[in-house]
Amino acid sequence: MIHVLHLGLVPYETALELQGTLAQLRKAGRIENTLLLLEHPPVITLGRNAQLDNVLASPEFLAQRGVELHEIDRGGDVTFHGPGQLVAYPIFDLRSFEPRIGAVEFVRRLEEVLIRTCSDFGIGAQRIKCMTGVWTYALRNKPEAKIAAIGVHISRAVTTHGFALNVATDLDYFTLIVPCGLTGKPVTSMERELQKSVSMDEVATSASRNFGRVFQSQMLWLESLDDLLAHVAAPPSQPAPSPANQDIPARAPKELRELHGDGSDLA
Repeated sequence: MIHVLHLGLVPYETALELQGTLAQLRKAGRIENTLLLLEHPPVITLGRNAQLDNVLASPEFLAQRGVELHEIDRGGDVTFHGPGQLVAYPIFDLRSFEPRIGAVEFVRRLEEVLIRTCSDFGIGAQRIKCMTGVWTYALRNKPEAKIAAIGVHISRAVTTHGFALNVATDLDYFTLIVPCGLTGKPVTSMERELQKSVSMDEVATSASRNFGRVFQSQMLWLESLDDLLAHVAAPPSQPAPSPANQDIPARAPKELRELHGDGSDLA
């Protein structure tokens, strides 16, 4: 079972905090595998292997454009997130799948989800050897272009971060960086490829369906953050803990509670 929650537009730092909370709960076996689908305000992220030189704009210019900058613990180099981009954060325990999924296989499966989702909308997409992510095919007078980026972090077999699929993204933002550190490689979006508008809700539904197929799991859509919190199991009982050591209910980030819930505890 994979729980799915579509959160809409969420500040990047808030989503980081939520991922951290859910990852700890998943490690403790208190929640099922969970898939967060969302969008971010404009933000540039630098993964563990990122080179700061791949951010081409100055901090002052980024601030003028309203673009945040975050150094994070996912793999990969520099990427951009913004409105019109479907971001997927799977909080999965890779040991829960049969057979158990390794790190490389997990990334290959994320690519497969993206390839199938693009195909659902009539866009041919592919893997390229030694380049993580998903690309369109080269056509006459049109080079292959990156349509989705992938960067993950795995701790004690539990995943965070995930992928970003350009649906209706303003591609001008990518001129501020060297995307994924790859010079001379163009980026594209579903709307650019199709030359028409694409519904974000329809793309999110397709992506969720393909997660279910690729990870061979039932997908349970939840209506709100409160619904997600309601599925949190009680912590394992412990022998007479002292008050100082009692389990403190985890809470969703304050900003997300204000957006999507009433502040309910995660316990």
